[in-house]
Amino acid sequence: MLATKVFGPMSDWPNDGLLSARHIRDACDASLQRMQTDHIDLYQMHHVDRGAPWDEVWQAMQTLVDQGKILYVGSSNFAGWHIAQANEAAKSRHFLGLVSEQSLYNLAARTVELEVLPACRAYGLGVIPWSPLAGGMLGGMGAPDTARRKNVQARYESKRSQLEQYEKLCADLGEEPAAVALAWLLHQKGVTGPIIGPRTLEQLEGASLRAVDLKLDDDSLKALDDIFPGPGGPAPEAYAW
Repeated sequence: MLATKVFGPMSDWPNDGLLSARHIRDACDASLQRMQTDHIDLYQMHHVDRGAPWDEVWQAMQTLVDQGKILYVGSSNFAGWHIAQANEAAKSRHFLGLVSEQSLYNLAARTVELEVLPACRAYGLGVIPWSPLAGGMLGGMGAPDTARRKNVQARYESKRSQLEQYEKLCADLGEEPAAVALAWLLHQKGVTGPIIGPRTLEQLEGASLRAVDLKLDDDSLKALDDIFPGPGGPAPEAYAW
């Protein structure tokens, strides 16, 4: 599957960025040319554009579908109500709407469980977590060495107690931390597949592929919840009756 995104400004010209109809169509043509292909399987809005009416966005996306340039439309970094708003607007045009949402989601960042994941499940969207290892923090760093990026070191130190418990749990399971973190995501209802970023073939053939076959039992899942508590469930149950 070939996927790409639209949103970022390509110049200082107002219509050369965000989700104006002109930019959506121009950016698609530019992507097709750069990738030397005739269509994009999944065209994703990288962020919500609060200034673009949904009718304008969907008019442009429908044109691209009709032209055979894209097959499906996805979102990224949307709130739950953005997903609902977008898909209801698409429905009024008799258009398929969003089929996927790409969100920040990992053991250490579980805010999407409040409203984004329930919205995705309600509308049948696949969830594609980005940063599944929290920038490497969940990949079994141990004590960070001087070669680590400073921001990763700082994040590790801020969660050292949790990460030490996490790495001990992984060791008790006999599994690499990266494999456990990815497998945990695959156990979450609605998650299609995390975006992995192996730097070597060894990383791909190791933790990344192992995660597909790794089944975490209820005790292990509870232990992970105890170490990295989520928001308490979907909204509003997480914070109100």
